[in-house]
Amino acid sequence: MIFITRQFIQLLIIFAVTSISTSNPLFAQVHVHVLGVAQDAGRPQAGCRKTCCVDKFGKSRPNAMSTSLGITLPDNNSILVEATPDLTNQWNLLNRLNNNISPNAIFITHAHIGHYSGLIHLGREAMNTSNILVYGGPRLTSFLKNNGPWGQLVELNNIRLKSINENQQISFIGLTVKALKVPHRDEYSETFGYVFQGKSKTLLFIPDIDKWSKWNINMDSLIKTVDYALLDGTFFGQSELPGRNMSEIPHPFVSESIKKWRKWRTSEKAKVYFIHMNHSNPLFNIKSEEYETIYNEGFNVAVTGMSFTL
Repeated sequence: MIFITRQFIQLLIIFAVTSISTSNPLFAQVHVHVLGVAQDAGRPQAGCRKTCCVDKFGKSRPNAMSTSLGITLPDNNSILVEATPDLTNQWNLLNRLNNNISPNAIFITHAHIGHYSGLIHLGREAMNTSNILVYGGPRLTSFLKNNGPWGQLVELNNIRLKSINENQQISFIGLTVKALKVPHRDEYSETFGYVFQGKSKTLLFIPDIDKWSKWNINMDSLIKTVDYALLDGTFFGQSELPGRNMSEIPHPFVSESIKKWRKWRTSEKAKVYFIHMNHSNPLFNIKSEEYETIYNEGFNVAVTGMSFTL
């Protein structure tokens, strides 16, 4: 009962925050909006007939969009974080949140399908955009430039690639973005996490990492420097994908993360919001034991519609 009530209160907060007009000078701050919380392929996933994707009548469960953030800035510009397969809905949602002004920049973490494939919607078959800035690591921008159909977006000036390096900071009105390199399956590009620093608060975004122990940055120290942390929650535990070799898709299990961070102060645990959840993840079910465990341990689960003020 306690965790359901908390979820209800959380949704009320979401409603209140997203009702704020960013055109009002009193609220001319940086807002980070959660536009999706699912792993790359979303939920339900193609071909899945399990209870996580269909109900008892065989109907697909409500769609959960792939993980993405939208950032609205004081000068009426906005930034999309990740170009997911759900880019159409996420672009339009960010539009509405930003007084019907379209995003002019996209930050991409890496070249896995849930993070860059939505760029196809910027091409001449779709929006036919003009010079949308696309930020990513050197390998990522090279991959996009030298492979179709992404290279055509560059040739036709639908996008303008901006290569950034590890620890480099990019400045916007009211916001600084810093790239952090994280260990992940880097077949086509390096993988970045991002630190978004506003006027008064900082948000860490790491949707994908192999294991926290493989990173050269200590999370015990890093968590002290941020106010919010949206972190890899792809799988809750080892047994989530029967028949699949989990070592081929390495992620830190949520159960591992909460055990590893159990000794953190309550205030530090409260900064963590697990995101990027696979369709099989029981955290989609607010009545599950796993969901209750998260909140009893002092952590949070990201929900589409959440907003954070920086």
